[in-house]
Amino acid sequence: MKQIASWDLATVEATQELGEKLAKVLFPGDVLALEGELGAGKTTFAQGVARGLGITETIDSPTFTIVKEYPSKLPLYHLDLYRLQTSEEALDFEEYFYGDGICLIEWATRAKDWLPEETFWLHFSVGEEGSRHLTLTYKE
Repeated sequence: MKQIASWDLATVEATQELGEKLAKVLFPGDVLALEGELGAGKTTFAQGVARGLGITETIDSPTFTIVKEYPSKLPLYHLDLYRLQTSEEALDFEEYFYGDGICLIEWATRAKDWLPEETFWLHFSVGEEGSRHLTLTYKE
């Protein structure tokens, strides 16, 4: 994996703003794998991506539904695989991984065997006083 970029994000708003900015450079079929501990900012980032795609619905974690679809010019597929017991269960969602929209996957390592080779990995960590650190990597 090659590190492409990293950011220190002091606030929730900064995390959402980064998501919004990145949304403007995404293409149909892009897959973003979001990794990090609970509360590290994955859903907050997804809110910003949705806003950047022009989605006005409230974005929350799809932990219990596993998948939420948000229609827009470029559809957003927001998955949370936290509740999966085995990686084989991710096969049920493979159509999203190769779909025509943007696919954001929280707890994506639970499906790593099924994700496209071209997946962007975003690693979130919690810093001092609630700040967040985000690293973007890509497989060469």
